[in-house]
Amino acid sequence: MRTIPAAEITASVARLCVRANTVLPPDVAAALEACRAAEPWPLAGETLALLQDNLAQARKRDLPICQDTGMSCVFVELGQEVHVEGDFEEAIHQGVRQGYGQGYLRKSMVADPLRRVNTGDNTPASITVRIVPGDQCTVTVVPKGFGSENMSRLAMLKPADGVEGVKHFVVETVRLAGPNPCPPMVLGVGIGGSFDKVAALAKHALLRPLNQPNPDPYYAALEAELLEEINTLGIGPQGFGGKTTCLGLAIETAPTHVAGLPVAVNVSCHVTRRATEVL
Repeated sequence: MRTIPAAEITASVARLCVRANTVLPPDVAAALEACRAAEPWPLAGETLALLQDNLAQARKRDLPICQDTGMSCVFVELGQEVHVEGDFEEAIHQGVRQGYGQGYLRKSMVADPLRRVNTGDNTPASITVRIVPGDQCTVTVVPKGFGSENMSRLAMLKPADGVEGVKHFVVETVRLAGPNPCPPMVLGVGIGGSFDKVAALAKHALLRPLNQPNPDPYYAALEAELLEEINTLGIGPQGFGGKTTCLGLAIETAPTHVAGLPVAVNVSCHVTRRATEVL
């Protein structure tokens, strides 16, 4: 059994909050560059160039990539041979508190959804824990802005709707979102499970690098097909037209009931932010 002090988790989360908000993951930056090079519409190309300049300035000046520094979604893969010495969840909240303070990041969390009083430190974090084999703890921080999160959707389709129903729902989600999520966007798609599980699948799908297709060839082909169809919608960067509406799309699935076909789409903008450390 390996012991990890709660203070180490706090320090890791604090670092990750700052890094995720100031440095775009290499796979997302590479996808943005590839789309800019291939974009035929001049206004779309200029817009993509401006987005890249914003990324460069954020990295150079250690400033946030986006003014919406998001809800702190923290994903933890906790080895079953790890003992956390101290309050595990409070260690994560404290890390967010420290990171958003040290990084001068915008605090966006309200304590109650209707009374809307800001907590002042961007806590509480949204925490997802998976127990895995081994003696390591992998922490990933995903700051999720709500301009894109608000465009996400979930549906309980009928099994008879099949793959065509899923494709229609995903493409229609992007069509309805239009320019609101600051395209080009990244999509996490969940299929299967239950009402609550499918939303978690869609959010977790955003953790997969854009250059890694689904390991199942059937779903890898579906990802490619959906990406191509979405990029024919003509929404383009920031809604100015062009063929770059979506940078990438990842699908995660889970077994489901014979009578159900849940599907969820978690929308993220071109600044799909994530940072990971292994403790």
